[in-house]
Amino acid sequence: MSGPVRDARLIFLGTGTSGGIPLIACSCPVCASQDPRDTRTRTGAAVQWIDPGGTPRTVLLDATPDLRQQALRHDLTRCDAIFFTHSHVDHIFGLDEVRRFNAVMKAPIDVYAEPAVLEALKRVYKHVFDKDAADNDSFVATLIAHPVDVPERGGAGAPIDCWGLRFTPIRMMHGRLPILGWRVEETGNRQQATGNSQEKPQRAMSSPSAECPVPSASPFPLAYCTDVSAIPTASWAALTGLRTVVLDALRIRRHPTHFSLDQAVSAAERIGAAQSFFVHMSHEIAHAKVDEGLPEGMNLAYDGLVLGTPAQARSVAPPVARQTRADDPGEEWNPGTAEGRKG
Repeated sequence: MSGPVRDARLIFLGTGTSGGIPLIACSCPVCASQDPRDTRTRTGAAVQWIDPGGTPRTVLLDATPDLRQQALRHDLTRCDAIFFTHSHVDHIFGLDEVRRFNAVMKAPIDVYAEPAVLEALKRVYKHVFDKDAADNDSFVATLIAHPVDVPERGGAGAPIDCWGLRFTPIRMMHGRLPILGWRVEETGNRQQATGNSQEKPQRAMSSPSAECPVPSASPFPLAYCTDVSAIPTASWAALTGLRTVVLDALRIRRHPTHFSLDQAVSAAERIGAAQSFFVHMSHEIAHAKVDEGLPEGMNLAYDGLVLGTPAQARSVAPPVARQTRADDPGEEWNPGTAEGRKG
């Protein structure tokens, strides 16, 4: 498969911390806020594009506990692969939901993660990865696991090419836990950057009621780095030449396992991407107040924000009842002898 991809974009499916916002049993100003941007499901994202052969593709960055709600809100109709950052609950507890995509696509889903993360997934989702041990022959996801190797002390692993886009794992630290960030760009088009991007930064569109593309032809090359508290020295080189960087900014105060807001700003300044967005935010972060005080080219992300092609943006509305199509594949899919797909 050769040629350029089209209409590539990143959707912020969720931008909240592990408990989501509003938190249960909290009436603080952010949890009680009427600003839709302060309502945050658990942090995850989707990359969508048209591959060189003309097929629409969707890849998930983590599978949050809110994945069903997020998929309905954004009308996700397929999932070609999932790239995991780490195995904490708020990043993997939506994996069972992807069985519906198996049914719709009649195909397995590729899963990319470090060996320790794959082991955690196999432990939590034993019914998926060891179907023969299940009590009943039930409808579960069909996944193809791919181990990802990255130097523990820092740097990047081997790039993974998927249907015209390249996903490169980058070592990050989440407290004492080594995790992954993901660099996403078009295959074969990585910039040989000797310094940071010189593209002029732009403020993001801020309407909270629709998926809003940033006024940029493409957000790629992009690095998605959530749950980060430190970037190893050897990993900084993989963060050069970016148009977009996504970093977590848990709260105003310092935290042992996440960037605080000022740490995220400092990291974004050093990376020097044309645009920087912050995610995994707690109820200490009030969107309107904090966003307006950020440096030029930096913004708080919010659920439903889209970076990329304006032609693909659409309004976000509460899910409505859908009529059943005559060709609806139903609840189950028998994988039979289905084989994994190659990028």
